Amino acid sequence: MYHVGYILIQYLSSYSVVQSLLIVARNRYTFAAGEAVKQKQHMIADVFLFTANQEKEHAEIFYNHLESMAGETIFIDGGYPVDLSNDVKTLLEYARHNEYEEYEDVYKNFAEVAKQEGFLKVSQDFKNIADIEKTHGDRFGQLAKWIENNELYSSTSSIQWMCLNCGFIFEGTQVPEKCPVCDHDQGYFIRLEYAPFMK
Repeated sequence: MYHVGYILIQYLSSYSVVQSLLIVARNRYTFAAGEAVKQKQHMIADVFLFTANQEKEHAEIFYNHLESMAGETIFIDGGYPVDLSNDVKTLLEYARHNEYEEYEDVYKNFAEVAKQEGFLKVSQDFKNIADIEKTHGDRFGQLAKWIENNELYSSTSSIQWMCLNCGFIFEGTQVPEKCPVCDHDQGYFIRLEYAPFMK
């Protein structure tokens, strides 16, 4: 039987958090993306799916730390946020809350315990991924704020917007109801500064 130190026990306990806040987060974000698509909020769906894929990668990183226990079964109790809503803004707010919880509390505490026990790579992974989760939370929060202020597809000043479907760049204060190039609805538009691969 593999000797399990305190940090590994803590780490394994955190694996339930990883499962609930990463793998299950991936599923929640996939479900949220589906809800966004139903409401023709395709850009928000893309953000949820983009983040879901990053959560999958985080889960794999943590899972690989369990390599020394390959072939064994671990039993862990865990909590799972139930973030169900038909309201896209609410789903974004739930997501922001969960990402900040990982950043501000969960991963920082595990990182400290891992460091104290000499698992420096595990500790650094928790720290690095905590910072990534903050980025996720910031992004979800910004989208929720734009929805709340009715600024998801409008701006007080003229800015550039990109259609994520065809790449058309539009300049103005209000996104057109349909892209003039591909005829997809305005839910595909994103502020150019937030468009992927622009910088």
